[in-house]
Amino acid sequence: MNAFEGVSRPARAAGIALLGIAAVAAVVGGVTLVTTGDSEDTAAPPSSSAPDGPGGVPVPPGEPTPGPGGTATPSPTGQPTTPPSPGPGEPGGPTSAAPTPAPGEPGGPPGTQPGGEPGGDQGGVAGDQQASAKWVTVRVYNNSNIKGLAERAGQDLRGQGWNVAEFSNYSSGIIPTTTAYYRPGTDEETAAKALAASFGMRVEARFDGIRDSSEGVIVIVTNDYQAGGGKTGS
Repeated sequence: MNAFEGVSRPARAAGIALLGIAAVAAVVGGVTLVTTGDSEDTAAPPSSSAPDGPGGVPVPPGEPTPGPGGTATPSPTGQPTTPPSPGPGEPGGPTSAAPTPAPGEPGGPPGTQPGGEPGGDQGGVAGDQQASAKWVTVRVYNNSNIKGLAERAGQDLRGQGWNVAEFSNYSSGIIPTTTAYYRPGTDEETAAKALAASFGMRVEARFDGIRDSSEGVIVIVTNDYQAGGGKTGS
């Protein structure tokens, strides 16, 4: 038996139209369901931009992340991550400039001693030492055949500021050249070296024949002493 029997023709047409609409709606719903399911299956999981901390635990944005050696560095939130450069003298930093040695010190420029010349040394004695040594007593002895040579030599020394206290003769032996003698370890040594450098004499420590003589520098002049200071070329 037909379901539409006994129904008027207009009502029968309306029923058929409703059935068609229902069928179309079912088809559209099935297609939408299939499409939505595929999209959900193929969607990629969201990625996290936060860096991992120790043990793989994500660190929230803005929090410092541990760096090498346990030092925290800013997390990637737009802040600089480059550590500050070490300063001069710090490990890894530029080497600090060494101070320049003063004149006369090791590695420095040559020093200038009193006297105005590098070292200021004349005959091994500095210029200020020559001046300060002139207070030491000087005794002049003649060991030549020139009469009055000791006194003339003594006057030459006095003219240069030396403290000449005695003129005499030395006849206990022959001295080969005009020499200034001193007692080692006393001020006489400095004075004798300064005096010998100024007058071109030889300088030596006292020998046995004059070891116990009166204190002071003993200058024994010989034939090679030139009046007015110094020695002759012979």
